[in-house]
Amino acid sequence: MKPFPHSNSRRAVLQYAASALAAVSLGSRAQSTWPSKPVNLVVPFPAGGGTDAFARPLSAQFAKLTGRQMVIENRGGAGGTLGAGVAAKAAPDGYTLFMGAVHHAIAPSMYAKLDYDIEKDFVPLALVANVPQVLVVNPKNQPGDFKEFLERVRKAPGRYNYGSAGGGTSHHLAGELFKQQSKTFITHIPYRGAGPALQDLIAGNVDMMFDGLGSSAQHIKGGRIKALMVSGGKRNPAFPDVPCAAELGLPEYTVTTWYGLWTPKGTPADVQTRIVDEVRRACNSDELKAVWASNGAEFGSLSPAQFGGFVSAEIKRWATVVKASGAKLD
Repeated sequence: MKPFPHSNSRRAVLQYAASALAAVSLGSRAQSTWPSKPVNLVVPFPAGGGTDAFARPLSAQFAKLTGRQMVIENRGGAGGTLGAGVAAKAAPDGYTLFMGAVHHAIAPSMYAKLDYDIEKDFVPLALVANVPQVLVVNPKNQPGDFKEFLERVRKAPGRYNYGSAGGGTSHHLAGELFKQQSKTFITHIPYRGAGPALQDLIAGNVDMMFDGLGSSAQHIKGGRIKALMVSGGKRNPAFPDVPCAAELGLPEYTVTTWYGLWTPKGTPADVQTRIVDEVRRACNSDELKAVWASNGAEFGSLSPAQFGGFVSAEIKRWATVVKASGAKLD
């Protein structure tokens, strides 16, 4: 190889190489030291709902383990899609995370247009919690067990209603699925999150709700609402006295509310790995295991790739339910 003709040229090349190496080294150190500042966690529902019930304990444990605060940003509206759109546009540096839910697997079939794509604009990181849906009522307004309740509902089509966290959420579609399988007609009342819907159920302003155990558990234990049925083919260990759908003549009624963690597309791979490691460490702590158990939840031990596959399968599954129900949102 011929030598550079001028020493100034050689010096310039060497300086450029040294600068580039320093920049790469600095970037690597920045990534390897994640988190070096507070992390923002976008929760696309108001405080008090199911997502909040898992996001807040997770953020507290994250701060305990890493020494860095995880700040909850509640951005409710449009069935969780408003907050998802905000998170999708955040800088892909690992300092904005998104905690979504099953609702975000339903949304692609419910909305004619979304300003984000859950599979293209985000990187799946972890299935944080998986809980069954539960049919809950106000015990003062709806006395008796599931059989008595169902008899009343069947005798008065359209008289009874159910609250949800918003159109297109799992609460909404769980109600539609219940209508199909129980051969009943009940009216949907959408709210801006599970928290406000639960408060109206407790106040007696709505008749029932199909909710995830994560947000209903403490209200059930406190006697403010009553669980009539848990979805699926087995009883939940946290509520062993509540019969499951299969026992009550609805063997196909299986609905789970799951909560997952994503980061905007473009987040460096090593930062993604750090996030997953810290989330797993938090969720495997004795503190969070106790919280999850009290809420009837399980930690989803899936790899990021498996979680992504799970989300894809859920999108297809709920598309079938949406089509059968005829539900649609603008």
